[in-house]
Amino acid sequence: MSAPVAELQAAIAAGSQSFAAAARLMPPGIREDTVMLYAWCRHADDVVDGQTLGGSPEAMGDPAARLARLKAETLVALHGSGPLSPPFAALRAVARRHDFPERWPMDLIDGFAMDVAGRDYRTLNDTLDYAYHVAGVVGVMMARVMGVRDPEVLDRACDLGLAFQLTNIARDVVEDARIGRVYHPREWLDAAGAEICGEIPSPALHAVILRLLDAAEPYYASAFAGLPALPPRCAWSIAAAARIYRAIGTRIRHGGPEAYRRRISTSGLAKTGLALRGLGDAAASRIAPPTASRDGLWTRPRA
Repeated sequence: MSAPVAELQAAIAAGSQSFAAAARLMPPGIREDTVMLYAWCRHADDVVDGQTLGGSPEAMGDPAARLARLKAETLVALHGSGPLSPPFAALRAVARRHDFPERWPMDLIDGFAMDVAGRDYRTLNDTLDYAYHVAGVVGVMMARVMGVRDPEVLDRACDLGLAFQLTNIARDVVEDARIGRVYHPREWLDAAGAEICGEIPSPALHAVILRLLDAAEPYYASAFAGLPALPPRCAWSIAAAARIYRAIGTRIRHGGPEAYRRRISTSGLAKTGLALRGLGDAAASRIAPPTASRDGLWTRPRA
């Protein structure tokens, strides 16, 4: 592993232990490219929010100005040839090596623009549209790095990103509200008479949280049906990541509102066990490929 990639991987491990754990299972080459891509994604998110490695936002000037600068620097990375800072150099290398269309990185930035604009999420489709832009398209780009070109398999990679983001929204509901962001469908909150206030969700809010976790399940199932199309070690990595994220939802379900008294996560030992179960999922997908219809599921834009 080159020194720049090693530095990026160390930074990612500090900012996302779940991704770092899953990335270690990938084969060399693919692992380095996924680390490089994730480093740019993480950097872009941090730039817009004015934070470091997903930490608390800091006062760093106008978010709209940061967003405009991020767009400009990303376009230079995709189409230019001059020197770049490490995250943008990483994006350039990966995007050119795997023939990314410009739309994919720009779709991610459009998701960050939704946060800057303070978009209101009235329906589940609104929430899923946001989830695509900040996570689903990342799944698509990661799958391309793994060699996937079939649009239907890329749809299932997108589905995993959607499931991850819905799980993140369920976990981070209190923290997000603290900075003025509400991603749960407003019509669900209104119908339940639920408000997001305080440190512990009310029973009504917890019911809405569980409803969102239920909405994530068909997207997890769809993603598992895409495992046979991935190289074996990539399938293991993705299955492990899916197990780890779903475990967050399980803790929310079993712990009830009291689960929010501390950061909801999985221990290192638990991650190891879930990774081993992911190995079983990947192996089983070769013997008896899982099936899951995408009928009725939100579908990424392809044009």
